[in-house]
Amino acid sequence: MRSSRAFRGKTEPTSTSARAWRRTSRGVSSTSYVSRDSACARESPLSARKQILVADDEPNLRRILSAQLTRDGYDVETADNGAEAISRLDDHHIDVLVTDLRMPKVDGLGVLKYAVEKHPGMPVILITAHGTVDTAVEALKMGAFDYVTKPFDKDELRTVIAKAARTRDAREKDVAPLAPGRFRLIGQSAAMDEVYQVIDRVADTPSTVLITGESGTGKELIARALHENSGRKDRPFISVNCGAIPTELLESELFGYEKGAFTGAVTSKPGRFELADGGTLFLDEVGEIPITMQVKLLRAIQEQTFERVGGIRTIQVDVRLVAATNRDLHVALEQGTFRDDLYYRLNVVNLRLPPLRERV
Repeated sequence: MRSSRAFRGKTEPTSTSARAWRRTSRGVSSTSYVSRDSACARESPLSARKQILVADDEPNLRRILSAQLTRDGYDVETADNGAEAISRLDDHHIDVLVTDLRMPKVDGLGVLKYAVEKHPGMPVILITAHGTVDTAVEALKMGAFDYVTKPFDKDELRTVIAKAARTRDAREKDVAPLAPGRFRLIGQSAAMDEVYQVIDRVADTPSTVLITGESGTGKELIARALHENSGRKDRPFISVNCGAIPTELLESELFGYEKGAFTGAVTSKPGRFELADGGTLFLDEVGEIPITMQVKLLRAIQEQTFERVGGIRTIQVDVRLVAATNRDLHVALEQGTFRDDLYYRLNVVNLRLPPLRERV
């Protein structure tokens, strides 16, 4: 089993540690929990090379990440401060932005705010040596895709970047040249009027909502509309694409993990349920969740409690759940690949989103 290197605080890695980091990146990880390199390989870009911008004021970290991500099949731009990162966002097509929190001129939250306003749809990943749940929630509320906390295992960041690239692909499929309607949704028709009425009726209730419809119809916009028109609008809106996360990583993504829970877990990290406390959790492509995970999800929804991976402390949250799927869950129920008790727990309010061809 190879050892993992982590980046700690703002101290630059020595040349020896940098060489060791590069050597380990070519190794194969084997753990009792999950092979992180295998997960990264499955999540690698599948079509055109994605453009990644890495913004960090540590030159060694920029160089090492750039080399690793290039080997992973990405094209990489770098910036050593926030102002330069903003300039590169405007001058280049960037698919995913990875930015440190603390940088000169403009900090990571400033870069994030600019990216969300000027380049919507581009996933932003924050790196911080000062990571707390409060900082993470603030970044996620502003629109960050995810965050990693120093010291971090390199494969954790690689996996998050790969998920972000896949999410960017999925979001680009949502673009359609139709007239805008309410709630930033596309289309004005009788079918869409029914959707708007349901949003108005159930937004400010605690009811779980299941959004169904074809891919690219704007299901996340529905979820955001439900959140923004509820009493939870000033609390976090956390989105998870369940279909973009490898099965073996889904539990830690949803419920978090404790330090030492598996190889690469060099710090504890809250999951999406924890980050959404007081707000709304949107589970996109919920039909892709494996049957083995569904019972844990059911408990979290019913009881609003869970434990982190590797932990024993029960965590209580207050989360409003919105789920979405492009699958026919009735077929999944008949095939035994989706639990009926979970289905009925999710399907308290059903909202069918019409395909684009029915919105004219």
